[in-house]
Amino acid sequence: MAELCEVALPVPLRSTFTYAAREETAPAAGPGMRVVVPFRNRALVGVVLASSRGAVVRDGVREISEVLDAEPALTPAMIELGRWVAGYYLAPVGEVFRAMLPPVVEVRAVQELSRTAAGADYLRELEALEERTGEERAEAAVLQAFTGEADARRAAPLRRIAGGEAAIGRLLRRGALEARVVARRRTRTPAVEFESDAPAEWAPDAPCRALNPEQQRALDALRADVAGGLFRVNLLHGVTGSGKTEVYLGAIEAALAAGRTALVLVPEIALTLALSRLLEARLGPEAGVTVLHSALPDAERSAAWWAVRRGAARVVVGTRSAVFAPLERLGLIVVDEEQEASYKQEETPKYNGRDAALVRAKLEGAVVVLGSATPSLESYQNSRRGKYRLLELPTRVAQRPLASVELVDLREDFRQTHSTRALSERLRAAIAQRLAAGTQALILINRRGYSWFQLCRSCGAAVECKNCSIALTYHKLRGRLVCHYCAYSRPAPQACPKCSERYMYFVGEGAEQVEEQMRAEFPRARIARLDRDAVRSQQEYRKILTAFAAGELDLLVGTQMLAKGHDFHRVTLVGVVSADLALGLPDFRAAERTFQLLTQVAGRAGRGELRGEVLVQTHYPEHYAIQYGARQDYLAFFEREAQFRRALHYPPFAALANVIVRARSLENAAKWSRQLAGILGPEEERGLKVLGPAAAPLARLRGEHRFQFLIKSPRRTLLTQALTRALAACAEKGIPEGAVLADVDPIGLM
Repeated sequence: MAELCEVALPVPLRSTFTYAAREETAPAAGPGMRVVVPFRNRALVGVVLASSRGAVVRDGVREISEVLDAEPALTPAMIELGRWVAGYYLAPVGEVFRAMLPPVVEVRAVQELSRTAAGADYLRELEALEERTGEERAEAAVLQAFTGEADARRAAPLRRIAGGEAAIGRLLRRGALEARVVARRRTRTPAVEFESDAPAEWAPDAPCRALNPEQQRALDALRADVAGGLFRVNLLHGVTGSGKTEVYLGAIEAALAAGRTALVLVPEIALTLALSRLLEARLGPEAGVTVLHSALPDAERSAAWWAVRRGAARVVVGTRSAVFAPLERLGLIVVDEEQEASYKQEETPKYNGRDAALVRAKLEGAVVVLGSATPSLESYQNSRRGKYRLLELPTRVAQRPLASVELVDLREDFRQTHSTRALSERLRAAIAQRLAAGTQALILINRRGYSWFQLCRSCGAAVECKNCSIALTYHKLRGRLVCHYCAYSRPAPQACPKCSERYMYFVGEGAEQVEEQMRAEFPRARIARLDRDAVRSQQEYRKILTAFAAGELDLLVGTQMLAKGHDFHRVTLVGVVSADLALGLPDFRAAERTFQLLTQVAGRAGRGELRGEVLVQTHYPEHYAIQYGARQDYLAFFEREAQFRRALHYPPFAALANVIVRARSLENAAKWSRQLAGILGPEEERGLKVLGPAAAPLARLRGEHRFQFLIKSPRRTLLTQALTRALAACAEKGIPEGAVLADVDPIGLM
């Protein structure tokens, strides 16, 4: 009789594991505790989800090696949230809880070796030899380091013996040595001082601003919700520049005044800098504002996580992973720019931070504020159904007008100029006017690199990635073609890899090329670029934005990092170089993303006393996403897009899952796809619509061949049940668990 514990381990399996707790360990190994356990030939850190005392220990059940913490890392509500994420998104439960827990910095994995009886016999053979080869001398030296079979030694020092690395490999294959990985506590965990490193000037907005009537009504409603202590979801729909942040701040103050805590989610890591500084200035040091996101060093993230868990922080700002911040007495969750695709995790577990926030708030009795100028169709439809309360901010603060938007037809521009440059005549003239007036301009092109791809004029082949079925993007400063999916890169070839002809040229313009053209066109202008290639760290990002805010730069060109969250009062022009790039993608959300991007970037102009203008370059000025985006008319766009979604049974009018079957060999991928098609066939009789199998838009990704199924369901419960049955049937047929990936509520269909 002993205590048995259900433990979630960070492995790609949809099951938990049972371990026994020794008598001295059992009192500490309760739910929510992190434990070190043996798993195969290594040691892993997992989390106890449940325990049962007085259970009979079956043969083969292994014991917990160590309990890491003096207090549970996860509360019962957080364990319930993790189980929901694993069940809803059909994700490996251990990988879900790994995403919820802090980085493991207290212990480190160490490989240990021990000498077997066969090893002792082999050592005697080696010692009896009159002459030994170099390899035999190295093997003898390794084996002589052990005093007996019970003696375990760390592998690292033995590898430093002359020839030791190769000798260890040979001895392991021979059975003379055994290896295992164990967890060793670090002698000390580094103490970390952490604070927001945003510059002080990023807080001129800290004082409370006078609210206009719309802001006041929204804030009064949220204060009443927080005071009531009940779960409720509010959709704060406000045009760009309408003062949504001020409403957030007031609601956070109300939560703290009620003795509760607050969580603020933003779509980009870079946006945490300014917001955390603003909250610190507004709320004071007693609020303990803490930043949590995946780009923090492990030691710093662990220290911040535990500071939150122990109650030293009452407000957390972070990206999607911060939805698992261990705040207790949670009273308010704010999800800013709730429509952003970055809230959906691309890797397993494929959870949506916004939707996980709703479930967490329901579990903990908290109020949710979903804020956006361009809400997702799902959220807006939920407000129409009465599931969410709609709070609207229809005008900008101080009655500032929205920027005027002009569409530039690139077809007409080419007829007049016969130029293939990225900047039209109209946009170049507008930039020149701003430079002459001493104001600033933002230029958005939502493409990284210098050119989209390299093409052979002779045979028409593009230079593709060796691992993925996609053309490589040319980065001129690096002098290489790069895959943005797997990071494979190669020099740009002089001759075609397929036909060997030397007629190679580059197609399309990226942010790097637009910056180059602008520097050539405006040699006296102070220009910088803001994208993931130009900015590799938070410090570089902050440096560029601080310089632009201080008026030390005239023109800022970049990708969608420019489109949201920034408040530059001297920007009077926003130019969108290629507004319609997304419209050509095989994705039912293409029009929605185009509309959102145009509306968001248009909101960066005219936020101060100066009027703003937006120039949108497009080859499809008649497309409804472009037209409504230019007018910044969300309601008209929603009505038009909803007709399309309803007719074709896409969200928000149906539940959707994207199921990918993948394998290194094309034969296995095709075979398993046929088997899955047979499994999913009967589901159509239950009201589901199954499309596929078909080659995925990215038919090969990171060396794996991929087939795709789209599954539509009138009800979400039917979809979950069907996918659960299908995955169970795949396991029965011997299809590897990692070969079938189910993406529930997908953001993209690539």
